[in-house]
Amino acid sequence: MVRRSKYVALAEVLPPFIVGVAMLAVWEAACRVFAVPSYLFPAPSAIAHSIVVDVPGLMRALWSTLRVALIALGLATAIGSLVAFLFVQNKLIERCFFPYAVILQVTPIVAIAPLIIILVKNTQIALIICATIIAIFPIISNTTIGLRSIDAGHQDLFAINHATRWHNLVLLRIPSALPFFFAGLRIASGLSLIGAVVAEFVAGTGGQSAGLAYEILQAGFQLDIPRMFAGLFLITVTGIALFLVMVGFSKLALGRWHDSEMERENG
Repeated sequence: MVRRSKYVALAEVLPPFIVGVAMLAVWEAACRVFAVPSYLFPAPSAIAHSIVVDVPGLMRALWSTLRVALIALGLATAIGSLVAFLFVQNKLIERCFFPYAVILQVTPIVAIAPLIIILVKNTQIALIICATIIAIFPIISNTTIGLRSIDAGHQDLFAINHATRWHNLVLLRIPSALPFFFAGLRIASGLSLIGAVVAEFVAGTGGQSAGLAYEILQAGFQLDIPRMFAGLFLITVTGIALFLVMVGFSKLALGRWHDSEMERENG
């Protein structure tokens, strides 16, 4: 059984890895054959060299951006879950406030980020607020749907046994909502990173606390295109890593009892 699970995991990882290596090889070969200047479109080897040369600076910038994204994700998860619980408790509350959650989602953050940065004196707090605004809607929406997606038979069973409202919430609604919650968490993890990067672009803050967005802007101004691509690569890898961490949390929480994860493992 363990051997089969290892084979399944390898079968999932190997095809995209081969495709990625092939694409990088074609990219490198095309840049070399056509002698494309690195200041126009750098080869993967030039990007890798830029990362190696400036590891301390890029890692410091990456940590600054990642810290904002993680704090924003934590706030979005806590606030979004609380709001979802309030929506489920009272239909009137949901009708009154859910449209404003939608407004937060559809309003471009680049339009309101300058206002937030002006109103909030602390730049780091302003960045966290911007990233939280972007990341919060999937948590609210998915958790609300999950808390309402209760099996009718289970609901009748709880009603027959005269379960209290607290028992309904803890033993029925929350377990039913977990798959939806983790689906929203996977989306929010990427959005929090996007929000942090976009907010940094708007703020344009430098110094020791500068994030990857500032480093990318500076590299573009200096026509150091390999370094700019290096920053983009680190953002992409970080986003993938955050997504995989959320998938791991989902498997830990649901893997032994929920059909969605059990079917994936058995399939």
